[in-house]
Amino acid sequence: MCKKRFHLSVGILAMFLLVVSLLLTSFQAAIYGDPKYRFYEKEYVKYKVTDSLGMELSDVMAVTDHMMDYLIGQEPELSVETNVDGRQQDFFNAQDRLHMADVKNLFLCGLKLRTGFFLASLLLLAFLFVRKADMGKVLPAAYGIAMAVFAAVLIFLGIAFTVDFTRCFTIFHEMFFTNDLWMFDESTDYMIRMLPEGFFSDMVIRIALFFVGGLVLLGGAVWLVRGFYRRRAGVFKKRR
Repeated sequence: MCKKRFHLSVGILAMFLLVVSLLLTSFQAAIYGDPKYRFYEKEYVKYKVTDSLGMELSDVMAVTDHMMDYLIGQEPELSVETNVDGRQQDFFNAQDRLHMADVKNLFLCGLKLRTGFFLASLLLLAFLFVRKADMGKVLPAAYGIAMAVFAAVLIFLGIAFTVDFTRCFTIFHEMFFTNDLWMFDESTDYMIRMLPEGFFSDMVIRIALFFVGGLVLLGGAVWLVRGFYRRRAGVFKKRR
């Protein structure tokens, strides 16, 4: 009994790490899943970003391309000369650069954490396999427990963001940033005009959809493992 509980505990830890890595992957997929950034383009049209910036959509997309390359570490500096508000100037100001440097570090750190969690989960699953744990029972049980916890968290966050997205958005920034550089002024900061609150609200929904889709695929994989071990157990019984 103790052995089975130990295997289940290891399985639950493996599933939690796997699900967290899946969540972080969902961020990357939602943000960078489309190399042409069609989601961003639709959002710019939806929120009439070109009107508030006095820019052509093609110029806004060029700024987006550069900004996204910067966040993933493919551009050394956040600086784009473009026509905005009827003048040829750098789209980003000093505050933009400081805040986006923080965002870049947070994002790249998240990707490294995702890789670490994923590898750790694989090691734990390999450990269970080597210890000859009943994977057909351990994985479904561990997955069910992990999903119950994450479902509760998702429901809570979903209700919170629906009731007051602005407050939740503020709490998120206060948790992950140690300064107030994320507090922009629409009258002087072009970036906040390009990325209004509605954009982030829609992005949260997009990330959630990727995450739920990933959880379904993970559940399918667990179901296949369960079926494989059940069929194998049935074959052993027949041979006896």
